[in-house]
Amino acid sequence: MSAVGLFVFFGLWEASVRAGFLPSGMVPAPSSLWQAWLDEVHGGFWQQAILDSLSHYSLGLLVGSVFGALLGLLCGMVAVVDGLLEGVVRLLRPVPGLAWVPFAILWFGLNTAGATFVIAISVFWINFYAAYAAVRGVDPEFYELAAAFGHGGFWGRLFKVVLPASAPGLMAGLRTGLGQGWMSVVAAELFGVPGIGARMMQASSLLATDVVVVYMLTMALLYALTDFLFGFVSSYVLRWQP
Repeated sequence: MSAVGLFVFFGLWEASVRAGFLPSGMVPAPSSLWQAWLDEVHGGFWQQAILDSLSHYSLGLLVGSVFGALLGLLCGMVAVVDGLLEGVVRLLRPVPGLAWVPFAILWFGLNTAGATFVIAISVFWINFYAAYAAVRGVDPEFYELAAAFGHGGFWGRLFKVVLPASAPGLMAGLRTGLGQGWMSVVAAELFGVPGIGARMMQASSLLATDVVVVYMLTMALLYALTDFLFGFVSSYVLRWQP
C-alpha cells in the first residue's frame, strides 16, 4: 500500500506541474529529478556531500545519544541529581538546535566539529527524556526484588533492573534520534560546512530547485536506510522480549 501511495503522490505532483497548477520554475517535476541526480553524480558532488554529512551526522548522533541517555538514566535513578538539574533542563530544553549555530561557529569555527555539536545538541534531548521516562516507568517492586537478592546498591540496580527494564524505551529514543539527527543536518551545515545541507543551500541560491529536491530525497533515503538497519540492532538487543 505504501508503494501505491508514493506512486499516486508523485503522479499528482507530475500532473500538477505539467498542467501549470504548480510553477515549474519553483517546483520541479519529478521527471526532471533523474537528470539532475545524474549530473550531481557525474560531477562527484552527490557522493562527496553524502560522505561529508555522514561524518558529522554519525559523530553527532553518537555523542548526543550517549550523553543524553547516560544523563537521563542518572537523573531517573538519583533523586538528588534530578532535583539539581531540573531547573537547568527546563531552561535549556526549549532552545532549538538552530539557536546554537552562532555558538558553534564561535566555539568550533566553520568545520565539522561545529556541525557535530549542533547535531549532538538536537539528539541529546530526545535520548535524555526517553531514558528518563524509561527509568521512571520501572516497577518499584523490581527494586525490592533486586534488593532481596543482594542487588540493592546503585550498580546492582542499574545492571540488574534499570537497564533491562528500560531497554525498550532507550531503543525507542535512539531510533527517534536517528531521524532528528538527519533533520538537524541542514541546520548544522547552514554556516558553510560541506555536506548535503550546504549543497542544498548552494543549489537554492542558483534557483536549481531540482537539485534541492534531489538532496531532500537523498536525506529521506538515508534516514530510511539507517532506520532499517537500526531495526536489526533493536531486534537483537530486545531479543528477550516475547
